[in-house]
Amino acid sequence: MKYNEAAFIGQKRAKEAQLKLFEYAGFAMLTYTIKKGENDIGFAPVGEGIFAAKQIYENQMIVYLTDESGFAKAQSKPLSIADGTNIYSKIIGDGIKEYTGDIKTI
Repeated sequence: MKYNEAAFIGQKRAKEAQLKLFEYAGFAMLTYTIKKGENDIGFAPVGEGIFAAKQIYENQMIVYLTDESGFAKAQSKPLSIADGTNIYSKIIGDGIKEYTGDIKTI
């Protein structure tokens, strides 16, 4: 797929994830919109699926909404561990599945 086609589709998908995470965290930053195409040829938009993931950095947590391959489509700002855990629990409680693999972030 050409870059501009993948970017257009990927931006739409990532924007949906950003708005969803914004509902939970009050802030969400758009991250990946495209990734390498199949067999490293061309480009592909981030996937349609929305999965929740989190990472702890020292004494802070960032919550992510990823695609099915772990590409972060949206992320929160750094949160306290308690706030991040609370937000993450709400996301999982609302039925968004957890992504447990490696998260690909910017």
